[in-house]
Amino acid sequence: MSTDTDTAGRRATYLTEDRLAIQALAREFVAKEVLPVANELDPVAGEIPAALRRKMADLGFFGILIPEEYGGLGMGVFEYAIVVEELARGWMSVASIIARGQQFTQGFDDEQRAKYLPLMATGDFLSAFALSEADAGSDVANMRCRAERDADGWRISGQKMWCTFADGSDYLQVFARTGPLGTDPKRRSDGISCFLMPKPRGALPEGVTGNPVRKIGYHGWKTWELSFDNAYVAPGMMLGEEGKGFAIAMSDLDIARIHTAARAIGLARGALEDSIDYARQRVQFGKPIADKQVIRFKIADMATQIEAARALMYQTCAEVDAGQRTSVKASMVKQFATEMAERVTSEGIQIHGGAGYTTDFAVERYWRDARLTKIFEGTSEIQLKIISDALLGR
Repeated sequence: MSTDTDTAGRRATYLTEDRLAIQALAREFVAKEVLPVANELDPVAGEIPAALRRKMADLGFFGILIPEEYGGLGMGVFEYAIVVEELARGWMSVASIIARGQQFTQGFDDEQRAKYLPLMATGDFLSAFALSEADAGSDVANMRCRAERDADGWRISGQKMWCTFADGSDYLQVFARTGPLGTDPKRRSDGISCFLMPKPRGALPEGVTGNPVRKIGYHGWKTWELSFDNAYVAPGMMLGEEGKGFAIAMSDLDIARIHTAARAIGLARGALEDSIDYARQRVQFGKPIADKQVIRFKIADMATQIEAARALMYQTCAEVDAGQRTSVKASMVKQFATEMAERVTSEGIQIHGGAGYTTDFAVERYWRDARLTKIFEGTSEIQLKIISDALLGR
């Protein structure tokens, strides 16, 4: 079967005219607006400009998943993944920031949704997720940060790790213990509550201090280690029921893992496309290296791995949008796509040779960021545990 037939069949199944249109819109935006900024700022660990964020908001990228009644686009996870892949092809941090207004909103009540979702849809109320701790990464239930009642509000004390965008966000979504850490393995997550802490953009909340983490990649914004010292949470700012915050943290993980898979695919595609361009231009022994069989086979294998990951992602997105439970398949696509992205971006560096190990070419950025996708939203090992437990029992 020819490539043209394959592509036509896939489009007939998944890529409707509306989806092709939003893909084209995002692709053009990345080429004109994201890539030039990323190529300039990532090598110096610069931050995503506010002007770029505003352009993203104007295109509706912060509200893809938000219902139209709240000012969003009311689209599905499929459309979300399409846009995320395109943005990540330019700069993964840009593909990541759009999640800060439309993921992890399950705990919002009707009043909070009416108040905050319209602002999220326009990129004017973006979050930073304060969940992990030094001893509560994959084992989130081991959380020690505590919240104590203070009149009608709460006071939070403790430490948090890996809180990306803590300074630039409009609020922190903080998870803290309001009940004891139990010893029953099946009940260890009980007693964790979720709080919303609005704050000025560009600063940490009162009672919160922090230090930026020294990252090797994921530039464009800072990731923080935070200390909470009796930080105040106003009345009405608990999300969901007291002691049920763990369910909120876990509620959107299917979408979050698809989001990460889409980011990984975008990174891998960036490495592939840049490698094709470089191989055509780079001349050795009197010919472009694109004429060498070893390079041609590397590129063929890279393209095949990307296509396989994208096909699994499309299938998973379609099932989510159809209302099916897809936690295992979300773990599969997250694990498969992120492992693929590290391999493909590494091959991209190999094709670039010594030039690939410099910051003069974007392929090293894709490689650094791809390595992170295997860690956040649940490590590859956690995904394999979820999948194997589903197949074999716990």
